[in-house]
Amino acid sequence: MKFIHLSDLHIGKRVNEFSMIEEQRYILQQVIEVVREEKPDGIFLAGDIYDKPIPSAEAVQVFDAFLNGLARENVPVFIISGNHDSPERLAFGGKLLKSAGIYVSPIFQEIPSPITLYDAYGEVNIYLLPFIKPAYVKQVLPESPIETYQEAVQAVIEQMDIDEKKRNVILAHQFVAGAFRCDSEEISVGGVDNVDVSVFTPFDYVALGHLHGKQSVGREEVRYCGTLLKYSFSESKQEKTITIVEMKKKGQINIREISVVPKHDMREIKGTYDEITALEFYRESKTDDYLHITLTDEEDILDAVNRLRVIYPNIMKMDYDNTRTRNKQYVGEIDQVEKKTPSELFGELYLLQNNQEMSAEQNDFLQRLIEKIWEE
Repeated sequence: MKFIHLSDLHIGKRVNEFSMIEEQRYILQQVIEVVREEKPDGIFLAGDIYDKPIPSAEAVQVFDAFLNGLARENVPVFIISGNHDSPERLAFGGKLLKSAGIYVSPIFQEIPSPITLYDAYGEVNIYLLPFIKPAYVKQVLPESPIETYQEAVQAVIEQMDIDEKKRNVILAHQFVAGAFRCDSEEISVGGVDNVDVSVFTPFDYVALGHLHGKQSVGREEVRYCGTLLKYSFSESKQEKTITIVEMKKKGQINIREISVVPKHDMREIKGTYDEITALEFYRESKTDDYLHITLTDEEDILDAVNRLRVIYPNIMKMDYDNTRTRNKQYVGEIDQVEKKTPSELFGELYLLQNNQEMSAEQNDFLQRLIEKIWEE
């Protein structure tokens, strides 16, 4: 059985005030062409279909056209909501769509039941788990002691009554500890949304969404497929692909990738103003790509952005790297702060103000308070 794994379409997204809608329309047409060639048995869309809970009319039209294109290829589609989606809006018309082979995860109000497909090797059970928080799960499992994201996901999976002798697949939209992030993702301070990969042990393949860089976590079959487009310059050197998953008998899974080509790439270029505007450089560069230009001139160039946009119309970002900028002193190291947990940061403040460290009881209270604030 063959599946195509996609996630984080973020339809309607703007990057540095540039609308990505035409890029998304272009890349989704490539997906339909791949579907036509590969003839998969199902398409996985693992959350963050839209970039906002209330998507624009144009974004809805783009996704509608994509679904219609997939329907014409007569392939089942499995969709879950991500943290950027409104589960209520995404699930609208879900029962009607089901008759057309489009399965949308409902609002999380009960433990998901599997959707079963069959091939020569028997059953494949597909579970749709939308983005969840501890507070969501507490409403469904009020008797369970759930405080963390780890406990929330684990409690739901334990209630699924999975037959591990059969092939099982889950679509999920969570952050699995150990994975790497990109600048375009929504980041929680201190990693309070972490989920350990061990919670997904019962599943033969885990189709993850949430992170924008393609990667496997823990084992090859626990996989983020990544975005189809680059949404930040931290992704500029990444190759964006479509993930193909082929399942034979239990324990036999082959994963491969098909590269996609954007309408406009996202690149970073660096040099002096004269170098970047030189005819030779211009001839060798695709000038309509989305660019982050770093000028190395020691003196600022007057109206540099507008002058460069005559040659490179899609400049998203411009800055300088020279003696002056390198010698700037910043208060604290931001990247070091982001690596610390909220409790570590608060502990440093407490020590500074009180000349003593917090007690174990105070630490425990602080951790519970941080979890409560994060859930809300």
